[in-house]
Amino acid sequence: MQKLLRLFRKYPWLSNVTVYGSLFASADLVQQWLTKSKDEVIDITQTAKVGLIGLCFHANFNFFWFKALEHAWPGSAARCVIKKVVTDQLVAGPITISAFYTGLCFLDGEEDVFKTVREKLWPTYKTGVVYWSTVQAVNFSIIPPFVRTAYIGACSFVWTSFLCYVRHHNVDQVLKNLLQMLPTSTKNLAQDTQKEKDSPGK
Repeated sequence: MQKLLRLFRKYPWLSNVTVYGSLFASADLVQQWLTKSKDEVIDITQTAKVGLIGLCFHANFNFFWFKALEHAWPGSAARCVIKKVVTDQLVAGPITISAFYTGLCFLDGEEDVFKTVREKLWPTYKTGVVYWSTVQAVNFSIIPPFVRTAYIGACSFVWTSFLCYVRHHNVDQVLKNLLQMLPTSTKNLAQDTQKEKDSPGK
């Protein structure tokens, strides 16, 4: 472990970006393995595209984004952590989700690369706020800055699997299925949010 930490300290950009990109690709691979039937073949080309998006954009964006946040509000005091989490969700959340959907549509050669973003950005973003607010609170509180991108890459493993699945399925149905798996208290809160979304005038 000490050798690994020394590697991250010595080569922070290379180490973080490599780990992040690898986990991004692995997330799609696992998602396909879990959701495809035995007769269906794993789409390695799709996995390569997801890994490319993660390596070229998300890993680099997060590496420099976290440095900027730490520069703006250094330290792990509660007030600084709250500011970083809120800023991250308001700014980085929509950017990274949009880049994921748009980038894959572009690599797939789709005519309208923004179609998926228009349809799925908002419900995906709302789901992400619940997940990433907790993840980033831990990130900015106890994770050393030089390994934050790698940590987020590990947390993105679950999130990227979700995004890859949602991209090819009805997002509202996916979220409803997820609600059925949540504890009662969390489920009620999520259902209230969904009702607000569906109410007239919202």
